[in-house]
Amino acid sequence: MSLKACMIIGKANVGKTLFAINFADYLQVTRLEIEFTPPGEKTHCRSLSRKEALQELTGTTPHQTLGLQCIQIQMPGLKGKKRFSLMDTSGLTEGIPDETNIRRAMAQTLAEVREAAIILHMIDASSHGKSGAIEAMGQVDWQVAQFGGMRKGYAVLANKMDLPEAAAGLRQIREELPGHLVLPISALHKTGFAEVKQFVWRHL
Repeated sequence: MSLKACMIIGKANVGKTLFAINFADYLQVTRLEIEFTPPGEKTHCRSLSRKEALQELTGTTPHQTLGLQCIQIQMPGLKGKKRFSLMDTSGLTEGIPDETNIRRAMAQTLAEVREAAIILHMIDASSHGKSGAIEAMGQVDWQVAQFGGMRKGYAVLANKMDLPEAAAGLRQIREELPGHLVLPISALHKTGFAEVKQFVWRHL
């Protein structure tokens, strides 16, 4: 039986891969067994330490993730453990990107989102809080939120709360998405992870 998927979705460079690695570490995964599935290719597996994964899979370059990256998790709780697949995805963009590999990776992400048991929609709260931002929320995040809002296992992760602009950004996100569960986190510093764990546990 395949594991239920907890998908992390959002724009490029919002911190999805960093969150996946550090959330797995928070859930006591000592070594990451990661399944990589590039669009149209066979799945291959690699075993990485947290340090190796951070060095190889994260960075400031947009679209460093070009395919699905799944980590099998056994999440400890008060009543035993629950197993699930933590699915990192390629970043979404406004409009249609010129690069074929990015378009294919985005299409792969959108094809998988309907099957996911849980959707963690990550938004960069610090970019929302910057004065003079052209637009607080683009069509991509708005459409994901409208789709996700119809699902029980959907939550918004307002990331980068360690940055000074993020407090104002969090208020904006909550104003723009009334009725949605918004969890403030820092993927870098692992703050807010207890609340994310509780949400995931309830919806598995």
